[in-house]
Amino acid sequence: METQWLDPTEREAWLRLIAVAELLPGVLDHQLRSESGLTHFEYLVLAMLSESPERTLRMTGLAQRTNATLPRLSHVVRRLEDRGLVERFPCPEDGRATNARLTGAGWEQVVAAAPGHVDTVRRHVLDPLSREQLAQLKEIGDALLARLDPDGRMTALYDPDRA
Repeated sequence: METQWLDPTEREAWLRLIAVAELLPGVLDHQLRSESGLTHFEYLVLAMLSESPERTLRMTGLAQRTNATLPRLSHVVRRLEDRGLVERFPCPEDGRATNARLTGAGWEQVVAAAPGHVDTVRRHVLDPLSREQLAQLKEIGDALLARLDPDGRMTALYDPDRA
């Protein structure tokens, strides 16, 4: 099979997407670390728990919502447990599974961190775009996610009712 090289327009779009994908995580991580003492991934874990019924999820469900492997998630949850932000306990419906629950301190932490995080997202991602561009970004995200996440593992991030 012959390689179909990128044409100039495709190359320009691709390089910009890669630049955003490389720069944005650092911007989000820096703000959260400096203002809240959390990494972006730790914040995502706390946020996913905060939005779940009883602020509790099975570890496997939390791994899906954060796109993490179970070993990585377990390591991060252990660190959050050590800080009193999360607790783990056996799943009452399935003794083989483990649940993670946001503690009161974890709730306070995510509530305190959220305004700065939202301000950063607005400043660096949303505010530079027009309403039309935001709609286009959503459509572009849907098109890319249809290929990158055909099973909808990350669906809960943007459509909790379908998860």
